[in-house]
Amino acid sequence: MKSVIHEEFGDPATVLRCVETEDPALGASEARVEVLRTPINPSDLLQIAGQYGVRPDLPTIPGNEGVGRVTDANGTGLEDGQLVLLPAGSGTWVTEMVGDAGIFTPLPEADLDQLAMLAINPATAYLLIDDFVELAKGDWIIQSAANSAVGAYVIQLAHARGLKVACVVRRESAVAGLREMGADAVLVDSDTLPRDVAQATDTAPIRLAVDAVAGDTMARLADTLAPGGTLVSYGAMSMAPAPLDAKTLIFSGITLKGFWLAQWFQQATADRRNQVYGELTALVASGKLNAPIDRHFALDDIAEAAAYTAAGERDGKVLLAPNGV
Repeated sequence: MKSVIHEEFGDPATVLRCVETEDPALGASEARVEVLRTPINPSDLLQIAGQYGVRPDLPTIPGNEGVGRVTDANGTGLEDGQLVLLPAGSGTWVTEMVGDAGIFTPLPEADLDQLAMLAINPATAYLLIDDFVELAKGDWIIQSAANSAVGAYVIQLAHARGLKVACVVRRESAVAGLREMGADAVLVDSDTLPRDVAQATDTAPIRLAVDAVAGDTMARLADTLAPGGTLVSYGAMSMAPAPLDAKTLIFSGITLKGFWLAQWFQQATADRRNQVYGELTALVASGKLNAPIDRHFALDDIAEAAAYTAAGERDGKVLLAPNGV
């Protein structure tokens, strides 16, 4: 089998390499799964660089989600040929995985690319909308990194609830795609963002802002909020500190919160997790929830794939196809 590994923290395009190892042995109650798709998320690159909130022990295999097909059910409750969701945080940048059958979640037959991204980004978007502010039909929310996979899910899930979305991006070339997706307003980030948002939304009150960029963008999103609004930070793509204006916090009563899906997993009840993922699986399988795909890469091309993902000039998610497209 092939695996992507890194033995030190640093630039993913430099420290990642693809190696060949012996196929793992199959133990009792274990199943063998061929990995079909596994995405490269910004958090993956931050972890590899050593800049994420937690650091794995080295050497390690990156990859936090994906989809595969059972090739040897080994007498477990799974079936040969069945599509399964790979366990979160399990090192999915490999050609195959072996593990206790219980860690693999059976899935309906559907688009492999979309199923591969089910565990992290759709759940993040769902919870950003659902868990922080009680919103009513017709309300506006605003998001940065709107052309990301999470951004696409936010738009779709918000519209399903009758919400309107103002989308902020960092380059003009991303505007057209978001308008085609149905974004209610699309703005290129700049010093005049609060004024531009007010014009685009006809000064509608915005009570929820979700940010994945940090830096000046996060500060400007705070300035677009109505008094008493909430800003949720779930990423820091710019890796820059946010110079928030104390006047915004004090006189507008803005609430700042952080969101990390791994922490939510630890705190959420089993019923809540099942409810969220049950809804999301049904939406993805029916084709009602999806995110744009930019390119697929083989594991052997991991350095190029990491550099391409980090460059940011993309029109969708980058996926690894360990066993071919």
